[in-house]
Amino acid sequence: MSSPVGYCYDSVFLEHHIAGHPENRQRLEMVLARLQHSDLWPQLRALQFTPANFETLTALHEPRYVSTVYHVAERGGGWLNPDTYVTRATFRAAAHAVGASLAAARAVSAGQVRRAFALVRPPGHHAFANHGEGFCLFNNVAFAAKCALGDLDAEPDAAWSPSAQRNHRQAQPRRVMIVDFDVHHGNGTQAIFYDDPRVLYVSVHEYGWMIYPGSGSVHERGRGEAIGTTLNVPLPPGVGDLGYARVFDELITPAALRFRPEMLLVSAGFDAHWRDPLAHMNLSLSGFARIVRVLRSLSDALCNGRMVLVLEGGYDLEALSYGVLNCFRILLGQDDVEDPLGPSPEQEPEVDEIVAQVSQVHALR
Repeated sequence: MSSPVGYCYDSVFLEHHIAGHPENRQRLEMVLARLQHSDLWPQLRALQFTPANFETLTALHEPRYVSTVYHVAERGGGWLNPDTYVTRATFRAAAHAVGASLAAARAVSAGQVRRAFALVRPPGHHAFANHGEGFCLFNNVAFAAKCALGDLDAEPDAAWSPSAQRNHRQAQPRRVMIVDFDVHHGNGTQAIFYDDPRVLYVSVHEYGWMIYPGSGSVHERGRGEAIGTTLNVPLPPGVGDLGYARVFDELITPAALRFRPEMLLVSAGFDAHWRDPLAHMNLSLSGFARIVRVLRSLSDALCNGRMVLVLEGGYDLEALSYGVLNCFRILLGQDDVEDPLGPSPEQEPEVDEIVAQVSQVHALR
């Protein structure tokens, strides 16, 4: 392979835009500029993809909802709810975002690349089967997981060799793990997989009355045969590098080792950074980098390196762009990262109580 790390991007993602809205085109423009002016850019492999069609979109989302998004866009745009907008270009951008996430999962499953990052918008982890909210239209990471599990009969990329296609079928994961470190609970992703024992969904998020969406308590653990395959780590405001390190070392690592996924998927949001305007956490860029190192090590130990990241939130442009840049460094096996913003000036609270509670509820000790 020409590079062990691939990415998916298309300029159509920039066309979904309302000036002044936190989730606007500048987010991805800054990410691309940061990557393209780095020494990493020539080392990354661009993955080809096409937009998801109606049949693919309705394999996960209800047809009425998909049609609603399409028709609102065709009429020139509007609002699905007070947070989530649709422009004339939104349906096309969102269908491409799903296509990019599927292509990333296929390429990693087939061994075309070892790891991949879908640089997409609009984001997806607040999208339910029957509605979107929280800036999200279609659930990109959920489509990637369904594809990896073999639930979607998606055609592979025409450029794949016959041997790559055979490897894809032979390597089809039976269990996948989704780790969501966006600061907001991925309520849509949780709902989609709440009764699917093949998917371990883990969300580490700020929790409380002052933060959207208000879900994601420790006791939301799954349903039926899937009890225990939803693992929420609801953190109080102000938690930073030390607290997140404990969560990933003492909770997420043992949960992964017990579940033994065959592919690791990541909802990568960078809004837990201390400068983010939409949250109240204290992670630094170095703290995010440590998280991704832990996930890279888990993917190496359990998944033969198979790891797919899908971009979610992050609304401070510098924190977002450097966060994504550092992700690519770590995916390429480098450990030197850039943190020009430095650590949070605030003291963070202890997380002993929540770590002990999650550990007890999920029998991780």
